Amino acid sequence: MAELIEELSLTLRGQVPAHEVEFAAIEVKTTGLRTGRIVEAGVVRYRGDGTLLGEFSTLVDPREGLATGWRGPHRITGAQLDGAPAFGDILGPLMDLCRDAVVVARDLPLTSGSLASETARLGVVLPALPGVSLVNAARVALRLPNYRLTTIARAFGIEDFAGYLAAPSVRVCAEAMIALAGAHELGFAMAPRFPSLPRFAAAGPIKRRPDEDATGEGWMAGVVDRVMADPHGIGAPAAEVYLDLLAEAVGDQFLSAEEARALAGLAAEAGMPEAEVRRLHVEFVAAVRAVAEADDVVTADEHRELRQVADALGVSEVIADLRPTGSGRKATRVLVLGTSAGADRLRAGVLAEGVQLAKRLTASVTHLVYDASVQPADSRIPRAAELGAQVLEIAAAPAALGLAPTGAMDQPAPRIQPDTVQAELPAPGHAELTTGTFSVAEVPPGTLQTVPRGVLGGRVMMTLGLVLMFVTVLALFGGSSLAGGIVVAIIGVGSLVGGWYMAEEARFRSSPR
Repeated sequence: MAELIEELSLTLRGQVPAHEVEFAAIEVKTTGLRTGRIVEAGVVRYRGDGTLLGEFSTLVDPREGLATGWRGPHRITGAQLDGAPAFGDILGPLMDLCRDAVVVARDLPLTSGSLASETARLGVVLPALPGVSLVNAARVALRLPNYRLTTIARAFGIEDFAGYLAAPSVRVCAEAMIALAGAHELGFAMAPRFPSLPRFAAAGPIKRRPDEDATGEGWMAGVVDRVMADPHGIGAPAAEVYLDLLAEAVGDQFLSAEEARALAGLAAEAGMPEAEVRRLHVEFVAAVRAVAEADDVVTADEHRELRQVADALGVSEVIADLRPTGSGRKATRVLVLGTSAGADRLRAGVLAEGVQLAKRLTASVTHLVYDASVQPADSRIPRAAELGAQVLEIAAAPAALGLAPTGAMDQPAPRIQPDTVQAELPAPGHAELTTGTFSVAEVPPGTLQTVPRGVLGGRVMMTLGLVLMFVTVLALFGGSSLAGGIVVAIIGVGSLVGGWYMAEEARFRSSPR
């Protein structure tokens, strides 16, 4: 089955700034890990500069295939789907929000495959839509331990959200992309091309799940954001989704035996062998343990939460020898205030190093870091000092925390600019270019700079063209055929001109704008 969404690449300062483009963030919840029917969909349409243009979300009744008492992986029950529209009933508003927009999804392959499957069931043929993977775009700007949506949100300073709901998930996806397009200056190599989409009937009644507050306030909710994922991928796509759901399930501080059995059932439906599921459980608990022990402090509460999860997953042997460290030194816990791109990089760096990233000021915070966007009169700064926390300006934070230097990174960015909006989202607000890692983006004067590959390729072609022309002249003087000499000369001139054009184009693309 052909993909419905074709991925476009975003790069730092691409030729076409992403903040000038309109996007449609999409989130779908399905009955299975990688396959299955769509049971909830959410879309947010916005401009890259932060202007929100509209949103739509609803439960979706697949009308078949769900057993009595069915409960899905995203806390959706069969009873909740009663009275919800079918996918064909929402195709109209969904495509209207995607028309002439770049689709954004955290899991682009899953979203593309699910939409393609549903439209095929309806006998509808749609042209491929241009799209962007939030995960791949975030990799360009930030180095994170993993690229779950909650971890990306933490790096951008976005408030907690209920990840099992489509509506708040798609809003967070939009907020993160707004930051990447604006503050982090990502762009496209060329202007996206939009296909002509057919018109479909307007939607009838929809059925939305009510928004809920996030419940992940405990230690476990923060530690799963710091668990390092394999940089080369963790195996099959179904395994990746399984671990995402597992991390989401343990984030509310308690994993029940029922939740563990439900996850195992989903894995079995996806064709994952029991031994593979157990291996994932062992590696997950071992990774959580490694993060817990990284600061040499394992409190009684942390030990209790970790043991409960290990027992529920049937891998208690992984932590059998783990003991609380007792009342020792205070674990490092960092609160980063600010809306600059530098603040994003620092939050990402804290997570990548396995350090606790605080969400608000409490007595457990050991370091408070702020950037230039924070008002001098902000009451949290003196209060942190009163609580005994070290207060740092953002430029001094990496050295104080033992992290890689991040350079000048305290310039604040503009907030979302509401225009004629149907829904407002809080924007993280950002500014300034970042690199693909946690390190400084700018090269100091006098530092050797890398020549773009396009420039090198162009120079090679120009050299080849000159050599061919020189050989042609020698051959003609030596009595070779005039016709053959002309052909070789034309090739040489073509290589010379083509190489010059390639080098100039590459130099233009790599130059600051």
